[in-house]
Amino acid sequence: MTKLNTKGFLFNVDRCIGCHACVLACKNENKTAAGVSWRRVTNTGEGHYLSISCNHCSSPECFRVCPEHAYIKRRDGIVLIDSNRCAGCQTCVGACPYGAPQFDPVADRTSKCDYCIDRQKAGLLPACVTACPTGALQVHEFDKYSEKDTVPTVEGFPDIRLTKPSIRFYPPQEKKRYWLKN
Repeated sequence: MTKLNTKGFLFNVDRCIGCHACVLACKNENKTAAGVSWRRVTNTGEGHYLSISCNHCSSPECFRVCPEHAYIKRRDGIVLIDSNRCAGCQTCVGACPYGAPQFDPVADRTSKCDYCIDRQKAGLLPACVTACPTGALQVHEFDKYSEKDTVPTVEGFPDIRLTKPSIRFYPPQEKKRYWLKN
């Protein structure tokens, strides 16, 4: 039996350079409408960046609040939205602490990251992961691997207590300074 939330992201804060390659790859792969961005890069203000998208949470608020029951949580943990069931009420948009569901005013529907499910069926990684030039963003399989030195949240990431997101972080390490001796 497959456990819930086996798939998720692993993010190394020190490796992200804020280049937005993951954002562009996501937009190109998914052909999202203008103003709709399933992945965003934010500056923490501490000299670090975070790349955030849907975290395919253990307890997704989008799933819980949708009056049309348009959300589906697969056995592998991936949270999908059935756009045919979406009425465009945007309740899920306001409920998600990560800003994952995005309203498309042209389609009058909400959409979100689907973890590049079609790419994965073809044996490929999600577009955002493939595009990351530093390896800061990776796929993580929670039921197979336990990444040492990772934490469930970092400074600048929204509160995880309600939703339990499927993401782990390598937190920023203190920069070492080297002094030259004369």
